[in-house]
Formats: sequence, structure tokens, C-alpha cells
Amino acid sequence: MMTSKNLLELFTQTRSDSEKICQPLQTEDYVVQPIVDVSPPKWHLGHTTWFFEEFLLAPNFPGYQRFHEQYAYVFNSYYESIGKRVVRTDRGNLSRPSVQEVYEYRKHVTKLMQELISKHWNKDWNPVLEIGIHHEKQHQELLLTDIKYILGNNPLQPIYGAVSNEVLIENSEREFIEIKDGIYHIGHNSESFCYDNELPRHRVFLEPYAISSTLVTNGEWLEFMDDGGYSNTLLWHTEGWDWVKKNDIISPMYWFKNENGIWSQYLLSGSQAIDPKAAVTHISYYEAFAYAQWKGLRLPTEFEWEVAQSKINHGNRWEWTESAYLPYPNYQKPDGALGEYNGKFMVNQKVLRGSSIATPANHARLTYRNFFHAPLRWQFTSLRLAKSL
Repeated sequence: MMTSKNLLELFTQTRSDSEKICQPLQTEDYVVQPIVDVSPPKWHLGHTTWFFEEFLLAPNFPGYQRFHEQYAYVFNSYYESIGKRVVRTDRGNLSRPSVQEVYEYRKHVTKLMQELISKHWNKDWNPVLEIGIHHEKQHQELLLTDIKYILGNNPLQPIYGAVSNEVLIENSEREFIEIKDGIYHIGHNSESFCYDNELPRHRVFLEPYAISSTLVTNGEWLEFMDDGGYSNTLLWHTEGWDWVKKNDIISPMYWFKNENGIWSQYLLSGSQAIDPKAAVTHISYYEAFAYAQWKGLRLPTEFEWEVAQSKINHGNRWEWTESAYLPYPNYQKPDGALGEYNGKFMVNQKVLRGSSIATPANHARLTYRNFFHAPLRWQFTSLRLAKSL
């Protein structure tokens, strides 16, 4: 368990990191919501602030007065038990509060949280503070990927700035690593922070399998495209095929042909031609499944991924798995509003493993279970192949 001093340092650094992500933005960039899944950067900054105000300052800080009585309505996300909220589709309609007012709100809450932690702290509040910190770290990843969507769908294709490993080239020979059948332990197994969906630790039986040591590359994906991968209905789930046809999907997200007919991609650092050696990125589960079908292989389950993680190179892309997002055996949802954090989403989603270049420091874990709906691909997603033995 972290000490209050450690938590204060982590809290302060986390609050600063969110604002650093937004430094390259113009004021107009903060308000845009091009699709329902992409929230305005201004909303992320306000929502992560509201979390600390709602769950720690309001109930615990002596004589606390809310910064603004309507901000709980404006910045609540999905905590139905807390009260009413602006629906997700309308976040982009919030021209007010202004960007400046949101930053003033952040400054106010950060200052009082620092005072609460340093002068009035009760260690019983540690779990809520840790969740709040890691909740903001989650939103930092969403911030960066939402910003990429906002800028990448602007016809001017504005440059955000350099991002490490946005073009990921794995300089290693691919091999299929064989894993024996047997009973394996899955789930978080230390005193460090984890989300409730990573618990409880439990056993699974796995049949023998092999898993690729590297991710699928752009060059391999171009072969899939050239072989009619996006027009062969036999490779796709029915739902995935409907998605392809309805949305005219012919390539990964952010790919386009330049004026010379060469496949290129939008990057936060500026558009450039596709590097065939780089890992394919920004694909949906539907696409990952279809590609695996085309190769005569499959995606690993999340349990196969976790058992093999020490033998594979990972951490730069979220990797789609074949596992549905479900509770582990004997999972217990936390009491109260924080019980809405993960448990309510355990339906109709797929698990991703591995973290990405957008995942903040001190946040990724080998047992981390990310989850998204099958058609979504604005995160830094990729795939690794597996096969049964």
C-alpha cells in the first residue's frame, strides 16, 4: 500500500501530465467531438477533476464548497447512482464552461486535494485516491487518442508533435512460441494497484498452443488488402461484414492514398508513407479476426496472452484477443458508485491486452484488461496471431 506522501507525489504528477498532453492544442481543439466515442479534450480535463471533487473533496474536506454547482451534471460520465449527467453524445455541445474556466477548476481541485492529502488524510481513503489517479491516467490515454482522431479527421491534418514509437518496427525474427497444456494462474497477484476486473486470481486450463513473438506488419496487411481481404465475405463475422459494407471500410484507420497513389497514414507527427515493416495499427476486432481467418490462424485468448507475456515483445500496442469481456470467477463488484467503474461494462465487448505507447507511466500491468466494442479502432490497436497445437 502506498504512503500518503507517495500518493501525493503521484497525484501531483498525474494532474500535471494531463495538462502537458494538451499543451500543443489550440483553444478550438478543446471543444470538438467528431464522433460519440471521441470526447472533447476540455471534457476529459473537467471529468477527471470532477472525480476527485465528487469522491474525495465533497465528502471529506472540512467545509468544502463545490467550485460550481452544475459541474457535477456537466462532467459526470456514466455514474448513474450519483445523479443526472450530460449524455455522451452532447459533450461537444458544451461551449461553456470555457477552456480557461476548466483549467481554473482543475487548479482549484488540485490545490485542495493536495491540502487534503497532506493535512487531513485518512489512510482508509487510499483506495479511492488510487482509483482516481489511475482513472485520470486512463483518460490521458484517451486524451491522446481522441486528439489524434480530432486532428486526423481535419482536412488540414494538423501536426500535434512527436510521439515515440508511433511507427513501431520490431527488430526481431518472428517465431511461434509453443506453450504446453496445463493449469495456469491468471489475475493480479501483488499488493500494487489493480482494477477490480483483474481479480480474483484464479486458475484456468489451457490446451497446447503457439503464439507469435511479433505483431502483424503493415506489409502483411497490404497483402491481405491486395488479396481482397476487405471484399471476401467468408473471412468476416456477419456483424463485421455489415460494418465493412455500411462504412465502406477498405483499410486500417488513418490510411489514405496520397497524390501519387501510395498508401500513407496520418500520424501525430505528420503524414507519411506506410512503412511495410511497421506494426499495423488502428484496426478493429472485426479486422483482426478477418485477417487471422485469412492466414488460417486465430487470435489468442486473453488467458493465452497472459501466460505467454514473458516470452513475447509487448507494451507498444493494445492487442485484440478472442476473449469476451466477462467477470473472473467469484468476481465481486465494489459497493456504491465505484462499483459502476468496471462491472457494468462486462457485456458485448472484447478484451485487449498489452498496453500501448499512449498508456501513461506507472499505469500498465501484465494483468491489465482493457476492453472495447468490436468496431472501435481509434486506440493504438494491433494483433498477434496464435494457433492451436
